[in-house]
Amino acid sequence: MSNVAWDFADRVVAVTGSASGMGADAVGAFAAAGAEVYGLDIDEHKGAAVASDAGARFLGCDVTDTTSVEAAFGRIENDAGRLDVLINNAGGFWHQHTTESLPESEWDAVVDLNLKGVFLCTRRAMALLRRSTAGRIITLSSLAGQTAVYRSSPAYAAAKAGVLALSRVFAYELAADGVTSNAISPSAVMTDRIREVRGPDERARTEATIPLGRYGTTGEIVNWMLFLASDEAAYMTGQTITVNGGRLMV
Repeated sequence: MSNVAWDFADRVVAVTGSASGMGADAVGAFAAAGAEVYGLDIDEHKGAAVASDAGARFLGCDVTDTTSVEAAFGRIENDAGRLDVLINNAGGFWHQHTTESLPESEWDAVVDLNLKGVFLCTRRAMALLRRSTAGRIITLSSLAGQTAVYRSSPAYAAAKAGVLALSRVFAYELAADGVTSNAISPSAVMTDRIREVRGPDERARTEATIPLGRYGTTGEIVNWMLFLASDEAAYMTGQTITVNGGRLMV
């Protein structure tokens, strides 16, 4: 976690994909900075535990399902009346594939989770964000959406590229309302999901391609969420922050 003394005491924050990884750390970091935090995740057991430990609230939510999204954000609206920060963090993939080996059903599931989920949650949250005096949308993309220099999943790469475009659309549509929208594009962050889809040898090969010589930490990504949510970032919108240890330099 950052040593900067962020203060979000007057902010309402929603974090999707809150049960693990960067989402869980984001819940803890924003709650520690004084925000009223809602963690949203399909894993109700882990999500509730994360929220309880952080002093946050948990809402079960399948970000790919309109009814579930409506219920979760409806609860936020009833409880808080507004939303100041939306962290679109839910995402991921389950198997590394080539285009030829990728089943259509898995394409649909991965694109729904990583791209449709961002659309559904942000669409529902827009009216709430417009009520804020400091509305922020922060969406997690991936280096996979910017370059194809390493193996992931074609569906994941396509969805994360779409996320970058969609983040800019949000920025354009909401600029007149004072709501900003920015994306964070990490690469090679050591999470439980990375340990599941990539074995030790592949992780070592990946690490060797990173100029800074190591995987990133979830906390290093959450630090950028905190900055983008802050007053200091009020004039930044429609941008992609690429946090990858030098793996892609543009």
